[in-house]
Amino acid sequence: MNHRVTKVHPHDNVLVALANLEKGETVSYNGSSYVLTDSIPAKHKFVTEDLRPGDPVTMYGVLVGKAQHPIAKGGLISTSNLKHAANSFAVTDTRKLDWPQPDVAKYRDRTFMGYHRPNGQVGTANYWLVVPMVFCENRNLNVIREALVNELGYGRAHASKVEVSKLIDLYKSGSSVDAILSADVATQQQEARKTRLFPNVDGIKFLNHTGGCGGTRQDAQALCGLLAGYITHPNVAGATVLSLGCQNAQVQMLQDEIAKRDPGFSKPLYILEQQKIGTEAELISQSIKQTFAGLVQANSIQRQPAPLSHLCLGLECGGSDGFSGISANPAIGYTSDLLVALGGRVILSEFPELCGVEQDLSDRCVNVDIAHRFGHLMRTYSQRATEAGSGFDMNPSPGNIKDGLITDAIKSAGAAKKGGTSPVVDVLDYPEAVVKPGLNLLCTPGNDVESTTAEVGSGANVVLFTTGLGTPTGNPITPVVKVASNTALFRKMHDIIDINTGTIIEGQETIEQAGERILEYLIGVASGETEVSAVRHGQDDFIPWKRGVSL
Repeated sequence: MNHRVTKVHPHDNVLVALANLEKGETVSYNGSSYVLTDSIPAKHKFVTEDLRPGDPVTMYGVLVGKAQHPIAKGGLISTSNLKHAANSFAVTDTRKLDWPQPDVAKYRDRTFMGYHRPNGQVGTANYWLVVPMVFCENRNLNVIREALVNELGYGRAHASKVEVSKLIDLYKSGSSVDAILSADVATQQQEARKTRLFPNVDGIKFLNHTGGCGGTRQDAQALCGLLAGYITHPNVAGATVLSLGCQNAQVQMLQDEIAKRDPGFSKPLYILEQQKIGTEAELISQSIKQTFAGLVQANSIQRQPAPLSHLCLGLECGGSDGFSGISANPAIGYTSDLLVALGGRVILSEFPELCGVEQDLSDRCVNVDIAHRFGHLMRTYSQRATEAGSGFDMNPSPGNIKDGLITDAIKSAGAAKKGGTSPVVDVLDYPEAVVKPGLNLLCTPGNDVESTTAEVGSGANVVLFTTGLGTPTGNPITPVVKVASNTALFRKMHDIIDINTGTIIEGQETIEQAGERILEYLIGVASGETEVSAVRHGQDDFIPWKRGVSL
């Protein structure tokens, strides 16, 4: 980088603007000069050669689009002159399993303080779950939440002092709307936390959802698999399950999914069926008593040292921008390589955002069978999207496009950097559990909340979430660490962002240095020493994926 422009890959025919560039100015890179024929906003790209209609545009070393109109050397690429295009892929016998494994000697003996479970898993937190089998039980969950959360010390008292009285006085005095809008109304907020009755339990989490009945039987099966993933998760001490009784998502289906993930399951699990118990009052009474008893048991578990190999890292992005693929994503990609080298598990998901880089990932699969499964899942998903009148090419959001991600292939090539360079040890379909150490691919939508929900259901006990535009997304049971791709975002939304990698764009540190810094931060989060923004704000987003089309 020269702090004004950069080329991501030697074979690229575009340069990325690191700052706003004006039309007519001359910029230089690696001995070549370019006179800009358009103004180039920061994060956007201009071509390094004259392009005719149909000519390829290459970034990250892969095809990311084709010119629709002539683009002059030094010209801006945009949705008006570039259309999504990506290379096809095929499973071959060639395996590319050599990778630049990082030196992890200084981390070999490092540990984090985690919660050890009977089946050998280690959690980074200790939660109790209350889970509905069907949306009909959501109201009962809310009643249980109101009864328990504040009383047991898990509520957060937000002492907000907003001078609303000023607005009331203005209204009573007959002031105009303009006067009200221009009034100086101060807002001060302080947060106070109550003392927990159960100090070793991080909280009670309620997985409200809109599924369980209606839809297809496959939807019910997938929901039960996801809920089983949360109940058996190492960050969960036990669960209370509420069932109506007549829904598609039957209790036996859930129990079968739990046994599939943990054959020797021994956590406290209380299952209550409303149609057998009778009144809602009795259901709620029993639920509260059993949940309280479960919390007593959960509180007996304390944090103990565990090697870093017990970390299962989810890799996620949302609100991506033109810098995500050159700062935040490769930085956490290096973090993921460090963790893989230490024997940990890593999850890369969001299959619509792997479009165009399939060949590289296929070749990195440790055997041909796994590569074939990856190819099958990608093609099936893409076909279903097309049949529904959409397609992977429609994945970028308006915010992505505004900030430089013009095609899905550009977005995907940058998003895939989260997965580092290590071999792919397994390919999983939603909502299967991750069991193998190393890099795992999990089929999920590109939607960040659905994907994060899925990664945690598959076993992620900590998530790294990169963003260029800002998002408050979190998860009920797993800490979601927000990583900004640019310093401006980090400063502007400092209340919801945890880590800044804009330092890479500014030349203050390398990708490798940022990756190591992020790993150090993760160790503190996993040990319960560092509370991330999403946890502090109680951002408990949980959206199961229905296997229809969601990009």
